[in-house]
Formats: sequence, C-alpha cells, structure tokens
Amino acid sequence: MSGMSDHDWTEVVGAIGIFALIISVFTVTVVQFSKTRRARYEAARADDYRQLAEQAARAQAENARLLAAMEGRLGGMETRMTTVERVLTEVD
Repeated sequence: MSGMSDHDWTEVVGAIGIFALIISVFTVTVVQFSKTRRARYEAARADDYRQLAEQAARAQAENARLLAAMEGRLGGMETRMTTVERVLTEVD
C-alpha cells in the first residue's frame, strides 16, 4: 500500500482548485481596485486640467481687454504727437 488512494487524489485536486480560486479572486480584486483608483486619479486630473483651461481663457480675455485699452491709448498718443509735430513745424 505505497500509493495514494482515489480519495487522497480527490483531496489534492480539490485543494489545488480552492487555491486556484482564491488566487483568481484575489487577483481580480486587486486589478479592479487598481483600475478604480486610476479612474479616480484621472478624473481628478481632468478636473485640474479643466480649471487650468478656464484660468487660461480668463487670462487671455483679460489680456485682450488690456491690449485693446493700450491700443486706444497709443492711438490717442499718436494723434497728440502728430499735433505736437505740426505745431513745432509751424513754429519753425
């Protein structure tokens, strides 16, 4: 009686099956947890990018407003400078 009985083989196969099931469940749980965490980080990063884009759009609009104001001032200065040049040439 040196060999294993059929009952012993059934126990070995059953134990291997249970370990395989436990390992599979653990692996699937870890993978799903990682995917969920990655999705949360990507959503947070997308929110950060959205806020950054909104700030950039506001800054660009403010810069355009300031540039238009400076252009108006420069136009006024150019008109006054032309007047001053005309007066100076008339005085000469």
